[in-house]
Parts: sequence; C-alpha cells; structure tokens
Amino acid sequence: MNELNLNEQNFQANIDAGKRIEPRDWMPEKYRKTHIRQISQHAHSEIVGMLPEGNWITRAPSLKRKCTLLAKVQDEAGHGLYLYSAAETLGISRDEMFEQLHTGKAKYSSIFNYPTLSWADMGTIGWLVDGAAIINQVMLTRTSFGPYARAMVRICKEESFHQRQGFEILMNLMRGTDIQKEMAQESVNRFWWPSLMMFGPADKDSPNTEQSVKWKIKLKTNDELRQRFVDIIVPQAEFLGITLPDPEIKWNEERGHYDFGEIDWEEFWNVVKGNGPCNKERVKARVDAWEEGAWFRDAALAYSEKQKGTKREERA
Repeated sequence: MNELNLNEQNFQANIDAGKRIEPRDWMPEKYRKTHIRQISQHAHSEIVGMLPEGNWITRAPSLKRKCTLLAKVQDEAGHGLYLYSAAETLGISRDEMFEQLHTGKAKYSSIFNYPTLSWADMGTIGWLVDGAAIINQVMLTRTSFGPYARAMVRICKEESFHQRQGFEILMNLMRGTDIQKEMAQESVNRFWWPSLMMFGPADKDSPNTEQSVKWKIKLKTNDELRQRFVDIIVPQAEFLGITLPDPEIKWNEERGHYDFGEIDWEEFWNVVKGNGPCNKERVKARVDAWEEGAWFRDAALAYSEKQKGTKREERA
C-alpha cells in the first residue's frame, strides 16, 4: 500500500470516528478545495447579504427598528470575517477570495440576488432566509473541519436571534391594518420559493453531495434539509396567519412530513449563472466598495508597518 492510500484511509477513519480535521492535518486535496469553495461562498453570502438589508436602515419605521436592523447588518459583517479567517487556514488569502467574488468565479447564496421592495421584506428575510440558513448552519457546527465548525457555533446563535427579529416584524404587521397585512403577505409570496432554493439543487442534480456526506462536510443532503425547513415553517405560517404561496402544501400522514410543490429549477440555475434580478447590482456594489476603500486599507497597512518599526527601534 502506498503512502497516499494509507493517508486517505487514516483520514477517512478519523472522519468516521467523529474526529475534527485541523488545518495542519493531512487531508485530500479535493477535501481542501471543497472547503475553500464552501466556506468562501458562505463568507461572500454574509457580506453580500448586508446589501439588501442595509438599504432599509435609514427607512426603518422607528428608532428601535433602525437600531436592531443596524445591529443585524453588523453581525453579518462579523460572520463574514469569521468565515474568511476559517478559509484562510486552508491556504487561500483573503485578497484571493475577494478577487474570485469580484470576477464572478466564486458564488454566493442565490437569495441575495432578489430585491427588497418593502419594509416587510426585513421581516420575511429574518423569518424565511435566516430560518433556512439556520437549518443549514446548525448542521455545520458538527462538520468535520474544525475551524469551520467552531465559527458556526457563534454564527448560529446570532442567526437565531435574527430569525426571531424577523418573525416579530411579521407578527406585528399581521396584527396591524389591512394594508400592513397585505404588505407582509406580498413579501412572503416573493421570497418563499427563493428561500427553498437556498438549500441548493435537488440531490439528483448535486454530484458532490455523496462525497460531502462521506467526508461529513455535510451531515444532511439538500433535499433532507429543505424538507426540515418546510416542516418547521408551515406551522409558523399558520400561527402568523400568512398563506404560503404553494397550493400543494399539505400534511402527508404516511411520510410524516409536509408535501410541497415543485421548485422552478430553471429560475434557480438562471440566478446562479448571474442572470437574477440583482446579480450585477450586488457584484458592482462589492467591487465599488473594494475600490473606494483602497485608500483606507493602504493607510491602515502603512500605520501598522510604522508601529512595527517603532517597536523594533525601542527594543534596539
């Protein structure tokens, strides 16, 4: 048996035993590249996800709402930083990850390519989008790569709070005037199907799922996570008094789950390929922010180098 095969066997044995893989441990190159892709895309999603919500900070209906939305957007920036740091342990630089995002080589969650048209969207994003994210991310606290799993512990706690904020916004709207109720319902109508798409393509169209499950990169498949999301959300929608825009949703006693309609996968792949309502707008905003912030990064780096020089002189 050659050394590579022995390393692969020991690696899989550690995975099967539930041991965490750390950055200095031996790992297959495909495992490393898969994690770079997944973690960086997750980080990009947090950063790009600030854009549709940040647009509503100044238009929030009260000072309390402004403060809570501002805090949420700030949390998302922090999540991105945790995740970029985790990806860097795999040998990729942050500048390289940004370059991949700005050139379109790296993707981010398709949900952030849809516009936010009303204040109710801040509630819907918190309830549905962050709710879907939590379903994915709770699983990731037990993923096999240590830095990623540890970063997800804090992220999940904050995302849970974000979901409660969103649910509370919608609950208040549904207890309000007819116009407020209509605004909440219209928002859910727009975001329901894109939220289901957040879990990725159907298992039959996801060629990497089997390997990711074997390596415990993923503990559940896309379809399993999507089903869990639907099972949780349907009773919550009934409590809110909101109608989910899918006439095929019904409880299946035999399966012990809710049935739901077929997702428009053509729309999903169209958005993933860069043709969604806001793809170009989102990427342009990130590129502009990067270019306009160059002076600050240069100044911070120059100050850091100056401080290091001063400390060296003091020690001398």
